Formats: sequence, C-alpha cells, structure tokens
Amino acid sequence: MSHPYTAVLIVPTGVGAAIGGYAGDALPVARAMAQVCDRVLTHPNVLNGAQLYWSMDNTYYVEGYGLDRFAASNWGLQPVHQNRIGLLLDRGIETELRLRHLQAADATRATLGLNLTDYVVTDAPLEVQLRTAASGASWGTIGNPASLLRGAEKLIRQAGANAIAVVARFPDEQESLALNNYRHGAGVDPLAGAEAVISHLLVRQFQIPAAHAPALNPLPLEPNLSPRAAAEELGYTFLPCVLVGLSRAPQFVTPQKSTSARTSPALEVSATIWANQVDTVIVPASACGGSAILSFSGTSTQIIAVEENTTQMQVPPEPLGIKAIRVNSYLEALGIVVAHRAGINADALRPSLSSLRCLA
Repeated sequence: MSHPYTAVLIVPTGVGAAIGGYAGDALPVARAMAQVCDRVLTHPNVLNGAQLYWSMDNTYYVEGYGLDRFAASNWGLQPVHQNRIGLLLDRGIETELRLRHLQAADATRATLGLNLTDYVVTDAPLEVQLRTAASGASWGTIGNPASLLRGAEKLIRQAGANAIAVVARFPDEQESLALNNYRHGAGVDPLAGAEAVISHLLVRQFQIPAAHAPALNPLPLEPNLSPRAAAEELGYTFLPCVLVGLSRAPQFVTPQKSTSARTSPALEVSATIWANQVDTVIVPASACGGSAILSFSGTSTQIIAVEENTTQMQVPPEPLGIKAIRVNSYLEALGIVVAHRAGINADALRPSLSSLRCLA
C-alpha cells in the first residue's frame, strides 16, 4: 500500500440514525475504527458529544459539505498542528446564556490550551427555525444568513481565525413530541438538520473548518432519559466538543489555495489527503444517497453498508447501482476493514467457500 490505510465513517445527520443520531453516540465506533486504520475521516455529527469528546491523533474532524467536496476530488484535506478558532455568537442569545458559552470557551483555553480569537456577536439575530421533512428527517432555515456570513468574515479578516465555531439561538420546544421521542432514544434529533445548514453555508463561503453548537435553555430533569441522549443533559452548553474538534480539524485545500501552497508553511501539498487515498467508506445501509457516497461509488473504494444502523431514510445501495458489502453491525464492519487492510478476501474467513468457476 502506497499510503496510510484510510477510512471514511459517515452517519448522516438529522435522519434518526440508531447509532450516531444522538449525542455523539457514534464516537465509540470512531474510536474502534481508529484502532484498525491509519486515518479515519468523519464529520462533527459522529464526534460531537456536547461536553464529552475524545481526541484521536489519527481521526479528522471534517464538516459535511467539505467532506462532500473532498469525496468528489474537488478539495483536499491538509492536517494541521493547531487551528485558531473564531467564536461567533448569535445576537439572539440572551445575556446570561451568552455568558455561559463565553465561560465554556474560556474553560477550553485555560484547561485544554485551545487557541481562540476574540469573539464576535452577529449584527442581527440569526432567527433559526426548525423544520421536519415528510421522511421524518430534520432541517431548518436561517432568517438572517447574511448576518452569519458578515460575522464570520469579521473573525477571519480582523481576528485571523482559520476555523469558525458558531453558537446560534435555537427555539426552545420543550413540549414537542419530536424532542420527547429523541430524549427517549426513539426519534430524530430535531436540531441536527438546521445545524448542518449553518455549517454548510460557512464552509461553502469561506472554505475553512466550521461547526455549530446550539444555544438552548436547560431542559427539565427526565428520569427515563435514553443513555444515547444523555450527553446533552450535562450542562448549559454543547460548545466544548465543537471547539475541541475544530482545534485540529484539517484545512481544506481548494484550487485557489493550492496555487499558494508552495510558499505557505501551513499548506504542505505533500501531506494533503485526497479522495483517491480512501480505502473504505462505512455508511448506514438505508442512507446511501448522500453526495459523498455517490462520489466514492464511482471509484475502487470499498463501501461497507451497516444494516443495524437504521435511519428514517429508505435509500439502500443496490437501486443506486452502488456496489457495497452489506454487514449486520459495526463489529462486523470492523472485521471487514481488518481483512481488507491485510489484503485478505473476507470470504476466506467464512466456513464455506465456493469453488472457482470457468468463465463462459
């Protein structure tokens, strides 16, 4: 093998994934995958667990839109030693709640040594609204996207930020059925789709790492809370995991940046990761219609579809012409990855092996 063994772990956000659809509950999968691969590329939805996180040197935190561009071979990923994170706060956040988030940010500086710039408050409330599609997937809208972009540009130009963490005020819907189902481990994250809209917009516009943490009032205590949703109940903010993830998120190498890479010590072209170096992609079997999977399906990359990780989607690989190895669980997927990395045909590990046939 001419490059480090590289896996992409995808769990689409806002689709009610049984594993990875809650508060960082796909993180154990990422940790296990990182033990059998040289590099694991995944997105914030997999690694974000509110105030819980787990840093892994060989695991790369890549925002979803950027991951799609990477999979299409339009962008590369440049590992970094440290990013300078700009914190962007929604003007719609109440004073006390804003202070909670600023204290969380200061805590990551003092306790974890993260590098943050001075923060910016948007010049208008972002006015996030939540929506649900007919499929059950969550999405959302931003009333003032221009204010979001102006705030991010100020952090980049005036504070020298090369990664953006956004905290937007989300609607409190404490009595909603969707939230109640989610807290009991039986529903779709009602916030995830809108969060993706915010981060996608920033990455598309500025081509730097970005991620989002919602600002919400604390929920009332729930004795029957699902363990998969429990990480979100630990405090007043979901910001710490976002800041940790962004601190070492790879920078995007785009055609514009490639031109200046030879003179920039921050962008060493030789260390850039490209889509043609990806050996395997792991995805829920019912959610194979995403841009990244469609891009990888046209290459020699091995695609593993996990049936046990059910979602609200009904998009299996076969009708799309995607050649995938179906497995029941992530435990089985790990075995397929180990065999693939070793250059072993996985069929040789099963008790029955058919004989060779003569081609007509």
